[in-house]
Amino acid sequence: MIVGLPKEIKNNEKRVGLVPGTVAELVRNGHTVLVQDTAGIGSGFSNDDYIKAGGQIVATAADVYGGADMIVKVKEPIEPEYPLIRENQVLFTYFHFAASQELTEAMMQRKAVCIAYETVMKNDGSLPLLIPMSEVAGRMAPQEGAKYLEHPMGGRGILLGGVPGTQPARVLVLGGGIVGTNAAKIAAGFGARVTIFDTNLYRLRYLDDVMPKNVTTMKSNPFNIAHQLEHADLVIGGVLIAGAKAPKLITRDMLSLMKEGSVIVDVSVDQGGCIETCRPTTHADPTYVVDGVVHYCVANMPGAVPFTSTIALTNATSDYTLQLANLGWKEACKQNKELMYGLNMIGGEIVYDAVAEAFGFSSTSVDAFLN
Repeated sequence: MIVGLPKEIKNNEKRVGLVPGTVAELVRNGHTVLVQDTAGIGSGFSNDDYIKAGGQIVATAADVYGGADMIVKVKEPIEPEYPLIRENQVLFTYFHFAASQELTEAMMQRKAVCIAYETVMKNDGSLPLLIPMSEVAGRMAPQEGAKYLEHPMGGRGILLGGVPGTQPARVLVLGGGIVGTNAAKIAAGFGARVTIFDTNLYRLRYLDDVMPKNVTTMKSNPFNIAHQLEHADLVIGGVLIAGAKAPKLITRDMLSLMKEGSVIVDVSVDQGGCIETCRPTTHADPTYVVDGVVHYCVANMPGAVPFTSTIALTNATSDYTLQLANLGWKEACKQNKELMYGLNMIGGEIVYDAVAEAFGFSSTSVDAFLN
């Protein structure tokens, strides 16, 4: 198989979909890897690193897409990339289709085979290719929140952990999954007073057991969230329903409960956001203000730390990439149910129900394409 590695072009996205070590494994297994010029430079990998691994450097994205059977990326294709995608070409990347009707319709038109990192699922329901970036984004969220709580950045001017004789910041974390757990851990480490919400009492019991004493757990419902918003300095959104739009846990009306200069960091923006006033922003222009509340809604947060993120991501994706290359997408998905769950679109047909439901489209059973 010919595998293509394009350079990411989303705003300030410096991650890369394959590291030289994975390229070397692909080549050892008899595959050809086309690497776009300087694709890995933002993550610390030079053209020479890829050449030593057996990769072939090509000049443009068009050269990569035009020559490859499978494209391995980090972020979803954006408009300049749409025309480059060919019918039946395999795209293995984060898609987050439910957050973008434009992207969904574009991939339907291109009739590619879209395998989404975020819906690859193990038997226990865990999402192995989403976890590493959720860990990164969760740990970044209090860091970014602390920065935007500073007065010059538009915040209240409160130090997350406080100092002796002062009150530390109050942090609310929506969701007790991977993002929320990592966010709560880091915010607590700063010394903030943290409340973490979840609907699952068993998860709350676990978190109560493992978290430090400055973390409180609370059942997630509109009443409890609204009551705690009155005291919050920083709210971190980390809610996920695999492949589907995130539920709106904080409405526009609820913002009036928050203090002026408080901060929202909505990590779930990739799936549409769990705060009604959330809209995607970029690292170049990361924040906006609604009703006096600073919103940080960068849709590719881990892209700000590509040296860490690329290694963490490719540690998880490399085995799946090799399976797809060695067996072809259809046989790989037949043999590995985890990969089968990653199938979101095939030949212009949506095969993942949550994506279809997000826009009122019809879906087709994935079995129709695998049998």
